[in-house]
Amino acid sequence: MTLHQETARPGAATALAPALDIPAPYGSCPLDPPPAYTAAARDAPVTRSLLPDGTPCWLVTGHEEVRAVLADPRFSADARTPGFPFLSAGQRELATTRPSFIRMDDPEHARLRRMVSKDFLVKRVEELRPGIQDIVDRAVDRMTDGRTSADLVADFAVPVPSLVICLMLGVPYEDHELFQSLSRTLLDNRTTRKRAGQAHAQLMDYLSELAERKRACPADDILSRLVARADLTPEETASLAFLLLVTGHESTANMAAVSVLALLLDPEQATLLRDDPELVRGAVEELLRHLTVIHLGLGRAATRSVEIGGVTIAAGDGVICMLSTANRDPAPFATEGGTCPSELDVTRDARRHVAFGHGIHQCLGQTLARVELQIILATLLRRLPGLRLATAPDELVHHQDAIVYGLRALPVTW
Repeated sequence: MTLHQETARPGAATALAPALDIPAPYGSCPLDPPPAYTAAARDAPVTRSLLPDGTPCWLVTGHEEVRAVLADPRFSADARTPGFPFLSAGQRELATTRPSFIRMDDPEHARLRRMVSKDFLVKRVEELRPGIQDIVDRAVDRMTDGRTSADLVADFAVPVPSLVICLMLGVPYEDHELFQSLSRTLLDNRTTRKRAGQAHAQLMDYLSELAERKRACPADDILSRLVARADLTPEETASLAFLLLVTGHESTANMAAVSVLALLLDPEQATLLRDDPELVRGAVEELLRHLTVIHLGLGRAATRSVEIGGVTIAAGDGVICMLSTANRDPAPFATEGGTCPSELDVTRDARRHVAFGHGIHQCLGQTLARVELQIILATLLRRLPGLRLATAPDELVHHQDAIVYGLRALPVTW
């Protein structure tokens, strides 16, 4: 792989700064991006970097530059493209073995995405709102029944989106321990290539067997509709179900937990939301911006030479788009006379955030995630006004080695 760096002025010579290691260590607040990434974003939106195996790549940290890369078809999302960056051998295994459509480029990406896109349209998801509200209310009932404390992760944040996606997809919820365990293994950057392959195969086998049962006895769910299609192979059907199941509960579960933590650490913001429930839609956008749970960024590989942020990225160069720093960029998110982007402000207009990515690969389930988070936060604030941490913040254990950032546990009381 070759890396070239130039200034925006053609022909100008630039001394190469030391490459930034990826991943970088976290600072004093684990909810914030690593300080090295924040400093890189402040100094230059495109930075020379090194992956854990020593492979060079580019780290893109600015909001405008991240959007430019993710919207440019000259940057491939296909993990099999030469130069595509990986943070571990396990992630390479997951991304290149029977890849899902998020690891494909058009036209194959568009063909497979269309198979399930209707189930995640705004109108369809809004129709699910009463059912999701019922699931959340029942989860609060179970969590508080005869108790004054709980682990908000295990007792609430994980079960709610898991049950929602199981109902939509047609996966028996009684199998949740299996797919949750395999999902955690697959999303952990410390997972070895062998273990990632085993976990991937085990979950694909489970979904393939479930698909066959749906073929024999269909129901009103996504998996039943997929197996009825003549234009999908059994492997493609299982792969689509795999993607929806894993991403459909992991991201929302982690986002819900860290959102509650952020509000518990900032009571003034929680009070604003509790006093004015109409703020919840905008507050969810601000929390998505502020807490971007894809802390390790999105990988791309350049298929042609492209200039981004005054830097020439050559064909075959890997790129990691750091969504968390893009979402802290002052240019689109600083408020006049108000809070800076490093602060949480539930009244901020955060609609231009890139927490769900950008371009044609933007998260398919973002509408569902938004509705779930809106209902989760509004319900907790309304029903548990005395909700508070049951441990010191510095005793919380954070998932810092996973693709999706989160908390191992969140002890709370009320």
